[in-house]
Amino acid sequence: MKQSIYLETSVVGAYLDNGEPFRRDLTMRWWEREMFEYRPFVSPLVWRELERVPEPHRTGYLKLVEPLDQLELGEAAPILADGYLARGIFHRKYIADALHVAIASVHKIDYLVTWNFGHLANVRRQARIRLFNTAAGFFCPVIVTPEFLVSETTESQHG
Repeated sequence: MKQSIYLETSVVGAYLDNGEPFRRDLTMRWWEREMFEYRPFVSPLVWRELERVPEPHRTGYLKLVEPLDQLELGEAAPILADGYLARGIFHRKYIADALHVAIASVHKIDYLVTWNFGHLANVRRQARIRLFNTAAGFFCPVIVTPEFLVSETTESQHG
């Protein structure tokens, strides 16, 4: 069975980001060649964030996520996200980041894929999330950038 991945909004954003060519190229290559070796998911939160992006990118972003399965927000994810805020794992102004982690946790997604180093792909925050989720009885996804999901065969062929 394929492992599951939750694509946080920054990964979708990187696909069309001309300001970050390395990140864009790696994201595009991974998305087109390897992403479907996993079961990719997004959430209504990702859709809402992408719908707020101005054109010309909004349409392109929405087309990218359209074929992907969508996880439901559900009742448990907002409660778990509130727990992250209450423990100071996330600041209230980053509630969306807390929700991304909570959605992936509640749905037992193997990997949360992000380019957000400040709030998500951050080892100290991940350790706090892992401790909290374990104590609260929730699964804890591994938070990674697309680079960590590049297979060895692709790397040797293309790298």
